[in-house]
Amino acid sequence: MSQADLPHRKMTEFEEKLRQQREESMTRELEVLLSSGNKEEAQVSRKDFDGFKKLFNRFLQVSGPSVDWNKIHPPPEDSIQPYERIRAKGLPDDIAGSLNKLVVLKLNGGLGTSMGCTGPKSLISVRNENTFLDLTVQQIEHLNKTFKADVPLVLMNSFNTDEDTKKILQKYTHHQITIHTFNQSRYPRINKESLLPVAKGLGLGGANGEAWYPPGHGDIYASFYNSGLLDKLLAAGREYVFVSNIDNLGATVDLFVLQHLMSQPADRRCEFIMEVTDKTRADVKGGTLINYHEHLRLLEIAQVPKSHVDEFKSVTKFKIFNTNNLWISLPAIRRLQENNSMDLEIIVNPKTLDGGLNVIQLETAVGAAIKCFNNVLGVNVPRSRFLPVKTSSDLLLVMSNLYSLDAGSLTMSRLREFKSTPHVKLGSSFTKVQDFLKRFENVPDMLELDHLTVSGDVTFGKNVSLKGTVIIIANHGDRIDIPAGAMLENKIVSGNLRILDH
Repeated sequence: MSQADLPHRKMTEFEEKLRQQREESMTRELEVLLSSGNKEEAQVSRKDFDGFKKLFNRFLQVSGPSVDWNKIHPPPEDSIQPYERIRAKGLPDDIAGSLNKLVVLKLNGGLGTSMGCTGPKSLISVRNENTFLDLTVQQIEHLNKTFKADVPLVLMNSFNTDEDTKKILQKYTHHQITIHTFNQSRYPRINKESLLPVAKGLGLGGANGEAWYPPGHGDIYASFYNSGLLDKLLAAGREYVFVSNIDNLGATVDLFVLQHLMSQPADRRCEFIMEVTDKTRADVKGGTLINYHEHLRLLEIAQVPKSHVDEFKSVTKFKIFNTNNLWISLPAIRRLQENNSMDLEIIVNPKTLDGGLNVIQLETAVGAAIKCFNNVLGVNVPRSRFLPVKTSSDLLLVMSNLYSLDAGSLTMSRLREFKSTPHVKLGSSFTKVQDFLKRFENVPDMLELDHLTVSGDVTFGKNVSLKGTVIIIANHGDRIDIPAGAMLENKIVSGNLRILDH
């Protein structure tokens, strides 16, 4: 469900009265939840609940699509700059000086459940025993050491990841890096039928962890501001924040984009840069930039009317997508928060809890704020800046010899002829990281691989080499063991172990 699916008409008197009743009922329930917690929890949660009430009330007031499809136009050419044009401006004259005005913020609210892990996703080992967090720290330490700078790392945790992350951060105490954390909000999930919080009667903490959720990364602006950390960084002379997902291993600090920001006259500086990259068929669900009412705006698939979803997924009409690598002015964030001017589209995310209860959670996206800032820009960056690890298929790619690891950064191996990433699709037997690791004695040579599909009970011996298109399918009840030293090039390996040219 999205705002785009709601009827486009003015509310009747009855509907307006119903809306007011629902607002009042929600407010009463939230006050009960607040009063049932201890004082410390109540202090922490008051701002969360005020933020949730605003979001919920806006949700009730929506009476039509968040976008009119007929008013969507491609962005003006000058609003999305090719990376080559940004790079041509060169590096900052004073690299350390520019870096010392920068903060790196990683979105660290997600759990590793989709990959069969408990705890924060950032603590999954992805390369040579290094976790996402390890690689991030190594990148920034290397940057600071190389240029004698002092770029701090900020982690936006959620209530799901905060405790475990803080324990792990103790190991970086003696590293040459400053690390700050703050928590995104904790909002109550809403019963889809009654539109009341499912935490009712459970107290603020809640006997059931399923009663609460972190409301998407669009919550970064309010939580960053409310934490007091934004003011602290501004007081220390910081001007920009580079925001990215912690599981995007391509999202490193780019000195050319930083120079573009710093080289503009103060009154014409970009307040928001979104890194986009060319869409492939693997990226059809990614948000894209559009021109809407003469403003650059992010369009997410959740906002698209069902009748236009295929059009949205087209790689010809919408050629680029949002990598969620964002460069944002810190003074501008404070201005928008103080003026209460951050109006982000609501994404309604339906869920079913373990007991079968249907709930909704109201979320927002960090990139949607582009429409709220002045002097905004899209930069069409190389695909190498978008290297997310969402599945075990992605994990196989970044663990392989396709990439070289240097100071926490992964780059495509110079030995690979084609700079495009192979398409890898591993079946359900590989979904959980523990199962995935048991099925490879070591990661195959994939330098000349174009496409890999593996399905069923399949294991790989040591020093296997995969080239071209390789499809390995073990039928139900069968098992396929690829022997050590095997070289598969343009082959189909089926359940009875026949090897065919493909």
